[in-house]
Amino acid sequence: MNVFADFAARLRAILVSLAADGTIGRLPDLSRVVVEPPRDATHGDLATNAAMVLAKDLGMKPRDFAEAIAAKLRADADVAEAGVAGPGFVNMTLTEDFWRATLKRALAAGADYGRPPKRNGARVNVEYVSANPTGPMHVGHCRGAVFGDALANLLAFSGEEVTREYYVNDAGAQVDVLARSAFLRYREALGEDIGEIPEGLYPGDYLKPVGRALAERHGAALKDKPEIEWLPIVRDAAIDAMMAMIRDDLSRLGIAHDVFFSERTLHGQGGPIDVAVDDLKRDDLVYVGRLDPPKGQLPDDWEDREQTLFRATAFGDDVDRALMKSDGSYTYFAADVAYFRSKYERGFSEMIFVLGADHGGYVKRLQAVGKALSGGSARVTVELCQLVRLFRGGEPVRMSKRAGDFVTLRDVVDEVGRDAVRFMMLFRSNDAVLDFDFAKVTEQSRDNPVFYVQYAHARGQSTLRKGREAFGEFSGEPDFSLLTDPGEIALVKRVAAWPRALEQAAGARQPHRIAFFLHDLASELHAHWNRGKDSPDLRFIMENNALLTHARLGLVHAIVSALASGLGILGVSAPDEMR
Repeated sequence: MNVFADFAARLRAILVSLAADGTIGRLPDLSRVVVEPPRDATHGDLATNAAMVLAKDLGMKPRDFAEAIAAKLRADADVAEAGVAGPGFVNMTLTEDFWRATLKRALAAGADYGRPPKRNGARVNVEYVSANPTGPMHVGHCRGAVFGDALANLLAFSGEEVTREYYVNDAGAQVDVLARSAFLRYREALGEDIGEIPEGLYPGDYLKPVGRALAERHGAALKDKPEIEWLPIVRDAAIDAMMAMIRDDLSRLGIAHDVFFSERTLHGQGGPIDVAVDDLKRDDLVYVGRLDPPKGQLPDDWEDREQTLFRATAFGDDVDRALMKSDGSYTYFAADVAYFRSKYERGFSEMIFVLGADHGGYVKRLQAVGKALSGGSARVTVELCQLVRLFRGGEPVRMSKRAGDFVTLRDVVDEVGRDAVRFMMLFRSNDAVLDFDFAKVTEQSRDNPVFYVQYAHARGQSTLRKGREAFGEFSGEPDFSLLTDPGEIALVKRVAAWPRALEQAAGARQPHRIAFFLHDLASELHAHWNRGKDSPDLRFIMENNALLTHARLGLVHAIVSALASGLGILGVSAPDEMR
């Protein structure tokens, strides 16, 4: 149960009763009314702005309206105190019995605690990673991969029907460059001295196995063929090898996509791009015109010419977008249009694109495409992941020899492990630059967030084991009325906040909120544990008091369940013991 949603419903009932008894003339629009934690915890457990946002519309003074609301709240058996603060905020303190009853429900729900009731979830497509299949994944891809996967987990836990998709950029000039780079390694595998890798080709050693595989399969047969004949053969082999490597890299992070969508399937006469552009033409959203030159320094490929353009500005974009190049071929943007149309026709009501920080210009254009092709019915969400800066003991990390010019995802995961990578990539909002220090994320200290949270789960499991050793398996429900210490009640309140944390994280598409919540919950558990060192009567296991131990272990069990659920959403393991 979401405590805040529960009291929002109670507040609505109060407003209905105030309208019925004539205190207010009518039931107003409640869309701006919120029930949330007060900014200052000493003011109570919950606060509402109802009187502040509704009083003017009802012709009342905010404080008078707030007093009427508070009077009704005081009659609620679960409300210990209700008062008016400032210009008209209503603060509530709930009874300890209410919090104990909430703990009882949390314990009964177990791993499903916080999961919303079953419903017909919206179909959501989360496209993430989508790295060009031209080499190993680097640490920048790593952040987008973890963010997208955790977001998909979060939405699925919250009842959405989620498809995890990878867009394979296997058309265009970059895969031809890949093929030429692989062909060079093929010649090397045949014994030729290829010298320095020419500028413009991919220099990394990761293409050597591709060259050897081509040599084993084709011998010297490709060597003397013209490029027009060997290029498609080598290109397909190189793309397949790169995608196998990318899948393996992702598996090290515990990531598996449901769909790998090939860009090449969009091309061809009469293909999806032609159809999508025809749809836009039918709706008079395509015209021939000229674009103003971009501000600042002109790019090398800028052409002041008439172009086939999509009316993107009619849907909120900054400029209209070119659909065709000067040679008559389609632009990359035209493929984006066809790709969105594919998703929409597959029945997705929301398309989430997880992109790198350098794709900020794609936000408005993708949203414009979504509005145009769906008539505004589809929701388009673009999440940008900022840069990751790697350090070791405060010093910048050097590049990878295997990749040639960057640090690979595999290097990072192999050194510090999946859990550290995933948690730390999510322990900061995706729109903020992330500093990742190899030394800090492997420390076994409270300064290492992933260790701190996992240790809390392991500590809780250890406590439950010791409780069973001391008393055996408890039967029946714990008597939570025995939980009276302020620290215990504070832990109960933190556990009770889990459903709201889930709801807010899912609604905002921000999985980092889950990481923050887990860290706060772990901190409170560790702090209460440490109080037990100085005050033996606060320890979770009281060898001379089975009933109190049963109640406290019930609290620990609820904490452990919330930690395990949250870590599962983040894709991080919940260890029963730390090694």
